[in-house]
Amino acid sequence: MTSTLRTDPLRIDGTPDPVGGTLPILHGLPRQTGAGAGVDDEMRRNLAYGVPDTLLPYTRQGGYDRVRTERELPCVVLENETLTATFLPSLGGRLWSLVHRPTGRELLHRNRILQPANLALRDAWLAGGVEWNLGATGHWPLTCEPLHAVRVRAPDGTPVLRMYAFERLRRLVLRMDSWLPAGSPVLYVHVAVHNPAPSETPVYWWSNIAVPQDRDVRVLGPADHAFHCDYVSDLRRVAFPEVDGADRSYPGRAARAADYFLDLPGGERPWIAALDGTGAGLVQTSTARLRGRKLFCWGTGTGGRHWQEWLSGPDSAYLEIQAGLARTQLEHLAMPAGATWSWTEAYGLLQADPTAVHGSWGAARKAAGQALDRLLPPLELDRADARAGEFGAPEEVLSEGGGWAALEIEAGALPASPALPFGEPAAAQEPWRRLLRTGTLPVCDPPAEPVTGAHWRRLLEANATDWHALYQLGLLRLADGERESAHEAFERSVAVQASPWALRALALLAPQPWEAADLMLSSHRLRPELRELTIETLESLRRAERPAEALALIEALSPADRAHGRIRLAEAEAAHALGDDDRVRRLLAEGIQVDTMREGELSLDTLWLAVHPGTPVPPQYDFRMADG
Repeated sequence: MTSTLRTDPLRIDGTPDPVGGTLPILHGLPRQTGAGAGVDDEMRRNLAYGVPDTLLPYTRQGGYDRVRTERELPCVVLENETLTATFLPSLGGRLWSLVHRPTGRELLHRNRILQPANLALRDAWLAGGVEWNLGATGHWPLTCEPLHAVRVRAPDGTPVLRMYAFERLRRLVLRMDSWLPAGSPVLYVHVAVHNPAPSETPVYWWSNIAVPQDRDVRVLGPADHAFHCDYVSDLRRVAFPEVDGADRSYPGRAARAADYFLDLPGGERPWIAALDGTGAGLVQTSTARLRGRKLFCWGTGTGGRHWQEWLSGPDSAYLEIQAGLARTQLEHLAMPAGATWSWTEAYGLLQADPTAVHGSWGAARKAAGQALDRLLPPLELDRADARAGEFGAPEEVLSEGGGWAALEIEAGALPASPALPFGEPAAAQEPWRRLLRTGTLPVCDPPAEPVTGAHWRRLLEANATDWHALYQLGLLRLADGERESAHEAFERSVAVQASPWALRALALLAPQPWEAADLMLSSHRLRPELRELTIETLESLRRAERPAEALALIEALSPADRAHGRIRLAEAEAAHALGDDDRVRRLLAEGIQVDTMREGELSLDTLWLAVHPGTPVPPQYDFRMADG
């Protein structure tokens, strides 16, 4: 059998695709201190470096629920004698499935449902398969967005799936080439990240690989130490796999959620594998640039089990093995101006001696490492890495991504490349094209989707006079970390014409919670029908400890808005703050389902225990990550 590439429909029980909201994400990410035991100077620098102040230009991506129907997704399938790899270009290019054909074994956690949940930087995230993460700490902004995809070909005729995108937070160009040569026991994925800017840019990459979890699945890698953190402790270097008296290489036996970043010694071949009781399972390896390896587990406590059911349905336990540029996911690396970083990853079925795999850590590491060398000798991976530079020109368009890269090419901020045909700008980019052509940004209400970049800021600094242009100028200044000058632009925008958008931005910059709440109430009065703005306003009232006003706002909402899970939770919290626990108990008894429950959020279980002291938290309200 020769290697093939085809397009197929994927039928799955799922919700509609999440949608981008109107409100840009004005907060950034938390700063890391690096004060834990065993953290060295290099890691401390990387922990402190590159943490974004905002997630501009992106908007929140919510608008989903938990009502699923059968739907059809476009997918691209690579296949040879040994493997069938299924990719979803419309959902971040995710590798959804990798089947070992001779045995029929699925090597990944192939989710039976398509259910977004609030775990990504922009909110919506999906469990399962292999997710590619570029940008900043967390699940990347394009995880639920379409990527561009084309068919290319290797010199020997092997078909290659090329997926590519412009990541707008860091303004980086991503290219991923995936191929399955005839007879190959592994899938190759060559990744290239390019910084087109004339300045250094922080960069982050992690390949997140979900695999089935069971009590006998052991995660192996070439390390005797790891950097450990969980939801109750800071990052610290520990001996691995024995941590706190237990063997943490068996995630299916761990009580609580935890991260273990394996501390691979210099010069070691980087790899990680999850092998079952027979010594078989998925292995991932790469060329040397992809330095980090990680094990993540949800834990076997009630909260961990609930999270997995929330994401994948019942009886669908999984763990993650991951690979990244830095040693931990809390770090960013400095990428020089004009630089391109590349590496090649390989995925396949590893079979090692089960007695050794489940013996001592040293014996297990050795057996798996030797099995990997037989499956894919290091020189063969190096040859595959070199061949990626010889692929031909695009032959067929398989998927269209967004129009933002095309806009940046038109603006002269990105070079055009025949190898990456980004197409044409679309409707979302039209206001900014008008600015390029005429020097004036048209007034849009709701506002145009934000952009970032010095070239856009220069145009607006020279021409912003109406409320919309001044609002966008404030966002550009905020993205550059200039909070005072951003505040000035937002105030000028409100002076020209009060808008909910600029008032909301001023609320973010307000020094006191009461002032922020006042501004959010003013914003909400201008768009009371905008649910995402209502939710933010209620959160600002909670922070300002103004529960009576929160209840008054809720009682004036439409029945559909009042029934929304996040708003019902806000009602229950406000009622509890006012001492009306009977109302809280009634709401909990009727049911509060928050579709956008955040990873690590404790609101529902805290609320339950507050009004039902000493009573176990019901499973549907237990999202705790640190129980057990």
